[in-house]
Amino acid sequence: MRKHNEAAEALIEALPYIQNFRGHTVVIKYGGAAMENEELVERVLKDVVFLEAVGINPVLVHGGGKAITRALKEKGITAQFVDGLRVSDPASMNVIEATLSTVINPRIVETIRRLGGKARGFHGGDVMQAERRAHRDAAGKEVDLGLVGEVINVDADVLRREISAEIVPVISPLGRDRQGVLYNVNADVAAGEVAQALGAYKLIYLSDVNGVMRNPEDKDSTISTLTIAQVNELKKKGIIAGGMIPKLDSAIEALERGVRKVHLLDGRIPHSLLLEIFTDAGIGTEITAS
Repeated sequence: MRKHNEAAEALIEALPYIQNFRGHTVVIKYGGAAMENEELVERVLKDVVFLEAVGINPVLVHGGGKAITRALKEKGITAQFVDGLRVSDPASMNVIEATLSTVINPRIVETIRRLGGKARGFHGGDVMQAERRAHRDAAGKEVDLGLVGEVINVDADVLRREISAEIVPVISPLGRDRQGVLYNVNADVAAGEVAQALGAYKLIYLSDVNGVMRNPEDKDSTISTLTIAQVNELKKKGIIAGGMIPKLDSAIEALERGVRKVHLLDGRIPHSLLLEIFTDAGIGTEITAS
């Protein structure tokens, strides 16, 4: 009986959140170690199917960094990163596109369908227009990242049609310029651009880190809430560094352009997505404009 009561209480706790978020769009960036284990993948995607079933509109932008690095290694190509961004020459781009478009994206779509949801995979180049990204390192020196792009336009209309049909769009982090040149786009940045274009209520980053930590060496030092000003201060102090920089930069831009809240969660925690959205306590880090 106690177990039944606890289950009922959990549903009751979730009710106001379901009512509040019903009809709203939630963009989820899915990547990191949470994509490496089949059991974890199924658990996360089951949560995505649940969101759609209760009337929330999930849109999934996936990464695939670890799988891409493995595929590059098999081809004898060494992965290189600058400030969390993958350097992408033409040979690397062939491997990146193949891994994202023929392995990762179809696998996510098939799993969502198997779990009872509806999903459609999108090659990012079909919905995101990009141009070559100019990048300067911490010292202000210009660094050539190769075929790394920044998104300048998202075809929100085609995504909204899928959402209206109760289909989950699953988007790879790729973009094309007007000449058809394909670019690798940081998945965190791509998710932020998609969230802005759709006017999403929430932007959620699911990875293998449970939010922003005051001490990166201490897993229990997660900061539960932050404002844009506090994020900028942590960047100045060097607490936010490396791969967290593009993630937090895209989060700030999304908040400044209308997204209500940004969440950073560890996708390896069972049902972290549902716990953050549907419970009073939540987990991970929540970022707001002020």
